[in-house]
Amino acid sequence: MDTFALLGAGFLTALQPLNLLYAAIGVTLGTAVGVLPGIGPATTVALLLPVTYKLDPGGSLIMFAGIYYGGMYGGSTTSILLNTPGESASIVTALEGNKMARAGRGGPALATAAIGSFVAGLIATVALAFIAPWIVKFALSFGPAEYFALMVLAFVTVSAAFGDSALRGLSALFVGLTLGLIGIDLQTGQARLTFGIPDLLDGVEVTTLAVAMFAIGETLYVAGQGESGPGSVEKVRGSAMMTAQDWARSWKAWLRGTIIGFPIGAMPAGGAEIGTFFSYAAEKRLSKHPEEFGNGAIEGVAGPEAANNASAAGTLVPLLTLGLPTSATAAIMLAGFQQFGLQPGPLLFVNNASLVWGLIASLLVANFMLLVLNLPMVGLWIKLLEVPKPWLYAGILLFATLGTIGANPSSFELAMLLVFGLLGYMMRLFGYPIAPVVVGLILGPLAEQQLRRALAISQGDPTALFHSWIAVVLWALAAGAVLLPIYLRYRGQGKVLAAMSGDDD
Repeated sequence: MDTFALLGAGFLTALQPLNLLYAAIGVTLGTAVGVLPGIGPATTVALLLPVTYKLDPGGSLIMFAGIYYGGMYGGSTTSILLNTPGESASIVTALEGNKMARAGRGGPALATAAIGSFVAGLIATVALAFIAPWIVKFALSFGPAEYFALMVLAFVTVSAAFGDSALRGLSALFVGLTLGLIGIDLQTGQARLTFGIPDLLDGVEVTTLAVAMFAIGETLYVAGQGESGPGSVEKVRGSAMMTAQDWARSWKAWLRGTIIGFPIGAMPAGGAEIGTFFSYAAEKRLSKHPEEFGNGAIEGVAGPEAANNASAAGTLVPLLTLGLPTSATAAIMLAGFQQFGLQPGPLLFVNNASLVWGLIASLLVANFMLLVLNLPMVGLWIKLLEVPKPWLYAGILLFATLGTIGANPSSFELAMLLVFGLLGYMMRLFGYPIAPVVVGLILGPLAEQQLRRALAISQGDPTALFHSWIAVVLWALAAGAVLLPIYLRYRGQGKVLAAMSGDDD
């Protein structure tokens, strides 16, 4: 009953007119950027961090969550009509969705993607509401040693799960951890790595780093790819409505996709694209029409899209309850929380219960908004693909610069924005993931603080870090997190490639 009461109180917060406006802005922006290839929800949230600096924390976080959900919805539109995924998690949708569009069934493909996203998002968000309190009760028993082990798990997770190489992920993480050392040491009061520059005494601004690495670095990289952009857009021909047979073939796929996507998204080493690969392989194996796969099977759109959106809600489970980001957008949302002096974790549910439950309730509201936005307005989203690329990228760079100046009017901060933006571009160019840098900067000082507390309590005995069974389990999970994403990635992709080669034969 407590969960129902808390969720009811959350709805009172979420349904306030101003919060509804924030949610509407978030889902609209998220859908728009999901449609644009190369400009994903992580970039958009990073771009809006300085803009929301002086806004209400609850409203800003509701808007960020709306962008996340909207980006997952929007990616399916270009996958189906353009064969160009707006997000990596929409790659699998393009396999069958674009074939359906070419066969004149773009309408049913878009419909099953939108309705499947709604069903999965609804079920997964309700699951988030009921699972989160149990994790919070467990996490409240953590001491400094357990928290440090949890931070190590977070570090290993982001290093292994993002990018194609765990070594490159760790290299990016150490860049972030080094940046986290800059400033005044909270234990001794000594300045570290400031090089006599007064502006560095307060450390590196998380907002500046996030905007630079994601918004500027990613935009420079995408713009530098030249005109290897979208081809021709398939027009939505024929009826946009799903037939009775389409419904019969889709609803089971939606439920299976939700069951697959939610736990994988919630796993420390999960990721939306992994869930979509597994969902596609499962639908092909269970389908009564396997011959249609590769030629436009509606289950191949319904299942992966449901898994995609269920994983988005799943990602919020470790983020809100433990402070663990399992996606790039979650890492930026972590920066958003810290921008308002909030640290995701079990104490967030204790000290800021109205904010957290308002955020969860707003996700349910956002799902209904997205269903209304997606199908009737698909023509408008496709029009966005006609925006000239130079205008788009120049606008993003200008917006990022003005937002940073507005949040922190300093020429030094502007120089930092440029330096980190170029660093982000170079890292992206050479295949290094960006998210571990941001996570290292945010969680690095917290991990250092917990480590020093644990060692102070044990009078310098390092074995105290392994005394409790909780800490041992977290250390074991950290070890497994290095290998698990590699295994899941290769197994999931291997199944899809095998299915595709089978169709070719």
